Amino acid sequence: MKTVISFANSSAEPSTYRPAPERILAGDPVQTATLHFTSADGRFSAGTWAAERGTWRVVFTESEFCHLLEGVIVVTDEAGTRTTFRAGDAFVSPAGFTGTWEIVEPARKLFAFYE
Repeated sequence: MKTVISFANSSAEPSTYRPAPERILAGDPVQTATLHFTSADGRFSAGTWAAERGTWRVVFTESEFCHLLEGVIVVTDEAGTRTTFRAGDAFVSPAGFTGTWEIVEPARKLFAFYE
């Protein structure tokens, strides 16, 4: 039987990590992610994520939808275009996106990604 997955009632365990050292440009961007759902084929996942201040290079192999719940994030693409997101904002990083993420204020988001 399939049922709705409630993030609030999820028993999923969070994992804490950092970007690879060669990707970190500033700060100590400790991150915590909790995967509340992963599809049977492993291609779709959804959960919560948080990060401390810092900047790092990103390379997205998946398309990711984000809804920022707290904090301020500046995303910069390869061309140097900077976009600032604040609590309440939503955005998509398409597969193939490369650039940087800068956590200006500690951030927390809901995410869903498809690989």
